[in-house]
Amino acid sequence: MMVEEEDKMGERNNQVAIVTGASRGIGAAIAERLARDGFTVVVNYAGNAEAAEALARSIEQAGGRALTAQADVADPAAVRRMFEAAETALGGVDVVVNNAGIMQLARIADTDDALFDRTVAINLKGTFNVLREAAKRLRDGGRIVSISTSVVGTRLETYGVYTATKAAVETLTGILAKELRGRLITVNAVAPGPVGTELFFHGKSPELVERFAKMVPLERLGTPEDIAGVVAFLAGPEGGWVNGQVLRANGGLV
Repeated sequence: MMVEEEDKMGERNNQVAIVTGASRGIGAAIAERLARDGFTVVVNYAGNAEAAEALARSIEQAGGRALTAQADVADPAAVRRMFEAAETALGGVDVVVNNAGIMQLARIADTDDALFDRTVAINLKGTFNVLREAAKRLRDGGRIVSISTSVVGTRLETYGVYTATKAAVETLTGILAKELRGRLITVNAVAPGPVGTELFFHGKSPELVERFAKMVPLERLGTPEDIAGVVAFLAGPEGGWVNGQVLRANGGLV
């Protein structure tokens, strides 16, 4: 980073946010929103470098500041390197959004070991890896937000393993909030309902998508921007008194 660039950014906001799984969908919307709010955003991705770079360029063209960082969150060494790179380039990290995850669905009786192991490795171990580094490295007064799911409440069929990992994330959230006592760091989770992303639409018929939309009292799917707004609230100054909580952003579904 050029020193003169840092000075310009410091006039507005010198805070740094890492968003995992930020190359598309909800993660990309969160990165864009935090950049608009003045954060320098580290756009993490596992494999889609082209999408991550395109997002970073879009953020900068809109007047924000963004860097990309490749790291598979399931790999603890890669997560450590990502935090170290952010600290070296930007001086430190203030906000971490744990968004990276996969959703592969199957009835429990039909779930093979590969699906189970991959889901746990990314959604649970990956989130844990990021939480562990954030707990060690985040500057005092920082914010940690993890993405859960409202299926923890609805308990839909075929979502068993996916939801189990997210329920574990919610438990880690409450415990870490207490463990970080004295550092003014808040730790929360956001649990979306059905959100109209590529991940959600994959493999679903139009009829099934409509059924999901009608389940919500507001009778529509959520948007990535809906979720980004909740994350931005928790990451911003007005969210400072919310700690150890799960915010269910689902239009009243559960």
